[in-house]
Amino acid sequence: MFKTTVTDLLEAALIERPDLFLIDFSIQGDNQIKIVVDGDNGVLVEDCMFISRAIEHNLDREEQDFSLEVMSAGATSPLVHKRQYKKNLNRVLHVKTVSDKLEGTLTEATDSNIRLEWKVREPKPVGKGKVTVKKEANIAYENIVEAKVMIKF
Repeated sequence: MFKTTVTDLLEAALIERPDLFLIDFSIQGDNQIKIVVDGDNGVLVEDCMFISRAIEHNLDREEQDFSLEVMSAGATSPLVHKRQYKKNLNRVLHVKTVSDKLEGTLTEATDSNIRLEWKVREPKPVGKGKVTVKKEANIAYENIVEAKVMIKF
């Protein structure tokens, strides 16, 4: 019953804030609630506070002892939601697929797949030397094992 109540409160908060979306949600045996959210425009501390208050202020600590942790998806966390790909357009991703590992700029994210583009140096077709060639790959979401944004400094 406790999990149902928390789930309902979380869903109501996310309906109120459609720019936020759920990445992970769990309740451990000792009523440790952990929620990971992301947003179309990133996640601010105020966004985590909004979710936390929407849940905590509607639960009775006298009735149920619990701890609540609301956090944003970290910069190095793998992308798990299609909306995360759309918000990371034009950023460099490292993508592991069922058969390959690719690194390139995310140029498109549709409802069914993503497109990566990158440049590579290859031998010239005729003569000596190398030439820069632009490559691209369309990858279906179901073929992605893991995708991470590469942070460049």
